[in-house]
Amino acid sequence: MKIEKQAVLKALEKISVPGEGKNMVESGAIKNIQIFGDEVEVDITINNPSLQARKKTEVEILKIIHQEVYEKAKIKINLKVDAKAAAPKPQGIKGKPIPGLQNIIAVASGKGGVGKSTVTANLAVTLSKMGFKVGLLDADIYGPSMPIMFDVAQEKPLAVTVNGKSKMKPVENYGVKLLSIGFFTEPSQAVIWRGPMAAKALNQMIFDANWGELDFMLIDLPPGTGDIHLSIMQAMPVTGAVIVSTPQEVALADAKKGVAMFQQDAINVPVLGIVENMAYFTPEELPNNKYYIFGKEGAKHLADDLKVPFLGEIPLVQSIREAGDVGRPAALQKETAIEIAFEALTQNVVQEVVRRNKSIPPTEAIKITTMAGCSVVKK
Repeated sequence: MKIEKQAVLKALEKISVPGEGKNMVESGAIKNIQIFGDEVEVDITINNPSLQARKKTEVEILKIIHQEVYEKAKIKINLKVDAKAAAPKPQGIKGKPIPGLQNIIAVASGKGGVGKSTVTANLAVTLSKMGFKVGLLDADIYGPSMPIMFDVAQEKPLAVTVNGKSKMKPVENYGVKLLSIGFFTEPSQAVIWRGPMAAKALNQMIFDANWGELDFMLIDLPPGTGDIHLSIMQAMPVTGAVIVSTPQEVALADAKKGVAMFQQDAINVPVLGIVENMAYFTPEELPNNKYYIFGKEGAKHLADDLKVPFLGEIPLVQSIREAGDVGRPAALQKETAIEIAFEALTQNVVQEVVRRNKSIPPTEAIKITTMAGCSVVKK
């Protein structure tokens, strides 16, 4: 019997490669067919590298040709796996742009107790002092501290109607719009939630809130590298991350993990830089002395090793702690060393955002210019 190539192609159109929707011919998997009398040689390339997929493909080709073309055909199958196509491609987990939010900055730390929330609060009020429209999302679900730091612990977000939908109105103080899970729980109440419940609460504070137009949205993340961090990056297109650490080795080891998390292929959030908090102690009676209680320039050296920017150092000063406890961030204090330190930090953060945004397409980019020593965002 003379076997026709067209008959073989027609038969192969009735089966598909495992894991692919189109038939073998339509998908382009069949690369070549040669016929020599009653011998049929089929060259096929598939993307699925598993042994099961390869065996199933071979069996189905043999079966369909014997059934549809010639039951005594001698069939040779040359099967190759396209390794490049088969390799898993990193899947970005970033959310879609949120209207009105220009830059979203995640503030993280590898471990607790390094002053991440304090740095976030003072960064927020300093941005506001510079003329930016600022929002702050307290995503530290299990230890929300922003309501206390902003002196709004007794406040509750109100409901407003926006385009026919009910939205939460963030609480505002010192020019910063704020939402925190702390507004919805009692001070003595422990938040005992599994990951999905925490993610749902965060999504409500992100998407069911009337944030309005913001130049910067700061996100105070929990310590470590976990489910909340991934939930935030799935929900929001984070512009960049700021890592806070103290100079001591234990904190630096965890800060390194924090940087590594954001730099993973599947996450790929630019690290704007590292902040060294509690860098040194200067007694009030000895203003020219610096005592490096937790080590000297550890975070700066880490930034150099990881090739990420060093954003600045914040000294260990009693007034920073006191200001946070009474709900008035220390950066609001006029003409103090603390104000100068946080202004330098904030300016460095803004500069890194500018550099990062150069890679954003023009339709999404914002313009940040410097005027009279202060940075100004323009749409």
